[in-house]
Amino acid sequence: METEAEKGFCDLSFAERVRFYSHNYMRCLMFIRSCPDTECTFTKSLYSKLITSSHLLEDFLDFHGAKNNADWYYYRELAAAVRHLSLAGYTQKHVLNRLVFYDIDGKDEFRVQGDVVLSFIIGSLSSLAPAILDEASRLGVAEPVEGGYPASNFPGVSSGEMLDYNIYDEDKDQQRNQIVRVANEFLSIADDFDTYEFYEVYDRDGLKALVPDKVNEVEIRRFEMLVHNLQSSFDSYVIHGGFLYGNRRLKQFRSYFSVIFHLLQIMGRLLHFYERHLIEVGYKNIYRVVRERLCQLVDPDRLLDCTINYGLYYVNHYFASGRDVAREILKENVEKGSVRTPIPRDLGFHCRPSLLVAKVVQKYGGQVELVVGDHRFDASSVLDIQWAGGMIQKEGIDEVVFEGDVRALKDIEVLAGVNYGEDRMGKGIALPKSLKYLR
Repeated sequence: METEAEKGFCDLSFAERVRFYSHNYMRCLMFIRSCPDTECTFTKSLYSKLITSSHLLEDFLDFHGAKNNADWYYYRELAAAVRHLSLAGYTQKHVLNRLVFYDIDGKDEFRVQGDVVLSFIIGSLSSLAPAILDEASRLGVAEPVEGGYPASNFPGVSSGEMLDYNIYDEDKDQQRNQIVRVANEFLSIADDFDTYEFYEVYDRDGLKALVPDKVNEVEIRRFEMLVHNLQSSFDSYVIHGGFLYGNRRLKQFRSYFSVIFHLLQIMGRLLHFYERHLIEVGYKNIYRVVRERLCQLVDPDRLLDCTINYGLYYVNHYFASGRDVAREILKENVEKGSVRTPIPRDLGFHCRPSLLVAKVVQKYGGQVELVVGDHRFDASSVLDIQWAGGMIQKEGIDEVVFEGDVRALKDIEVLAGVNYGEDRMGKGIALPKSLKYLR
């Protein structure tokens, strides 16, 4: 049963409801409009209030058909702009606040570039605030009589004090296996992200050509989820995520995928706003007019510059640096062993068997060496294996030893059992199910 209060609220008109859902939102904007020192104004508390209040208003307007109404469409688009820019701003602020705890390379330059991105977001929101209040007035939505929120409503979350560190990380059951699994997953994600390898700073035309055809919200959000799952798994099964003490290399590793995750979050929000609200896709005149007005308030070229030349650049940079840490962790944690296997019959280690062995080693990420007498060859390198193959053929050797990561050794042993995936004429044959990743 509805209460009398609920019945009364349901009887409110659209005008009364839009005033209600605009109230906290407008008080935030009035606060921004009145503050001369915007750098200090934009705390995580303010971003959080902007996110929640703009989201409620946007949902309300969508429910009542604002997307298809010429009077209210612009007001709705402005709310979306505030929400997505605030989401990006909140995350960027978080990254800069936490940077002191991140054990990553190039922090000084990263902070400088991050400050530039945050300044763009702050400047855009500061430009949006008075425009939104003017649009609200045009629509008959009066400014709240209480005025803007006082600054005391939006304190910063950082202080000069730290609580005592008295919960210490301890090894968990099967921690080594979990560490190896997470490190391998990180390397796999990093390899997949190589599609977006960053070679040089993009100019305006380069940015337009890149987004959205090659870099877009859908793909970036996919990687964001993959890295988020990786971080969750690490915190659940490896360490709970303290920053000051404990295994430094593991905490350094977490720093890399944590900062990558947050950068992907920022990119996803900015790309969503650009693709959904700043690219001209609608054929109706109202869509074109609103897009042009939004572009005057939020510079699309600068938005793309922040997204690609900052976001994409540093995601690539920290994937590359994180790879080195992941490989060191694998070396420290993988179980070592050795297996003796026959060489490929008749044709030896030519192209196909060498490639398959290298793929096995690369899949697991640990170190494996092919041992021929006193000589050792990198089994993750096709060229090294073929070089060893020449020596094997010359000396008439019919067995070799592989040493290193036992996970890879098990698969190499299986591969050797089917003559490295080919018949004696050099033609490919079916591989066992356990080696399906080689197909």
